[in-house]
Amino acid sequence: MSAPPVDLYETMGLERIVSVAPEGRALLEYRATPAQCHSGGVVQGGFVTGWIDAAMAHAVMAVPGLDAVPMTLEIKVSFFAPTRPGLVVAEAWVVQGGRRTAFVEGTLKDNAGSLLAKASSTITLASRAKVEAAAKAALTGQASGGAVRSARR
Repeated sequence: MSAPPVDLYETMGLERIVSVAPEGRALLEYRATPAQCHSGGVVQGGFVTGWIDAAMAHAVMAVPGLDAVPMTLEIKVSFFAPTRPGLVVAEAWVVQGGRRTAFVEGTLKDNAGSLLAKASSTITLASRAKVEAAAKAALTGQASGGAVRSARR
């Protein structure tokens, strides 16, 4: 499993990857900070969604023999309570997985175990070689695609 860039982990406030299990489960701890909050000291929902989404990706990547990049096709998040600065725990599990698609669920809880948010997601399993080649091309400005060509006009 290839790790995300260190700066992504830092931006998201990852404290540690507690566990990843081959049956498709993952547990990650994040440190929510005041810099991630909007009014009232509540963590912005994009961070909450990102934490659960990352845990779901780790759960998918934990499945043995998978050499694919999990890419979220859709995600639904229900927010049950405001997330405040401090330690939070994102847990995720694969509900059903196939060769090309995985259905995954996850939760975010505070350090006391109170449920803050729950999510479900459909994830496509993309070819690692194709994703890495496209990323390299995009970073070097050689991406082929209408959006890149249109932006240069």
